[in-house]
Amino acid sequence: MGHKLLQLKTGSVMPLWTIRFDLILSSLLLLLLLLWVPIETLAQNDTEPIILEGKCLVVCDSTPSSEPAGSALGMSVRSGSGRVAFSASRQTNHEPTDMSNRTMIIYFDNILVNVGTHFDQESSVFVAPRRGVYSFNFHVVKAYNRQTIQVSLMVNGWPMISAFAGDQDVTREAATNAGLVILEKGDKAYLRLERGNLMGGWKYSTFSGFLVFPL
Repeated sequence: MGHKLLQLKTGSVMPLWTIRFDLILSSLLLLLLLLWVPIETLAQNDTEPIILEGKCLVVCDSTPSSEPAGSALGMSVRSGSGRVAFSASRQTNHEPTDMSNRTMIIYFDNILVNVGTHFDQESSVFVAPRRGVYSFNFHVVKAYNRQTIQVSLMVNGWPMISAFAGDQDVTREAATNAGLVILEKGDKAYLRLERGNLMGGWKYSTFSGFLVFPL
């Protein structure tokens, strides 16, 4: 019939083209099997979380955005720039002349924490780097002073939360308060003496704040 034949030991005869077709088919099947495993694994990593014993294994994005939208958790985990915190204290009782004569801002001379460097020690003013919910707390001590003092957390010149200290029978007393405030980018937060004076000084006073989450 025009085809070459292969003589087997058993005496049977098989066409040579049939053997070649079987070899090609086997090779193709082996190649598809080798390619199928990595493709399936890659598809799973790109589209689905991996479930192990009922717990979700989170697969992180290898190229996260520096300002991801929507997820506050994504901002705090992925972006180092999302970390904002400060804490300042008063180590001396010296009263700056500007505070009593003009600004009435309560100044702090010692920086404990200033992550992001958004708290300016010279002016004792915190500038919000982005819109978000911020937590603030303050503890302002009056010493050897029988006057009642009122301290307010100011944002852009407006009082947000206040505290009083007015016990006449103690040598040291503190006006203390804390709260959450929504700030826009560029808003300024600081402490102001609204009533009374700190003529005896305010050593050991503290002022702290941090970004809870961006909006």
